[in-house]
Amino acid sequence: MHEQFQVVFDAEDPQRLAEFWAIALHYELELPPPEYDSWEEFADKMGIPEEDRDKMAALVPKGKAGNRILFQKVPEPKTAKNRVHIDVPCGVDRHLPKLERLAGIEAKVAELVEAGGTEVGSRSEWGAVWTVMADPEGNEFCVV
Repeated sequence: MHEQFQVVFDAEDPQRLAEFWAIALHYELELPPPEYDSWEEFADKMGIPEEDRDKMAALVPKGKAGNRILFQKVPEPKTAKNRVHIDVPCGVDRHLPKLERLAGIEAKVAELVEAGGTEVGSRSEWGAVWTVMADPEGNEFCVV
């Protein structure tokens, strides 16, 4: 049985990071609870002050199994290398020969650069290939 868990990113701009990672992972921004027409209506009903309404954003899978991802605003910037990172699939089977996977990786990297990511460098080891990238706030991840 797969137990659901949530991944949480600290962020300077939760909405911006959520939008980037929605593209990277083919997720979508989480909708408000069904009894509310918008997050603004939800915040109004919950008494959330205007100045606190940009403190979180969340993503959920698009019509498939997966885990929720939460982006929470923190006051301090990222200062060191990640100790954990996400491998973002490029959509090409990992078991194909290296040269066949490279085109898929390059296409996904181009898409994520367009969305605000930064290419850090490509790697190859033991028959595997991947590209290291950083999201708009510098969090490292790999396109595989």
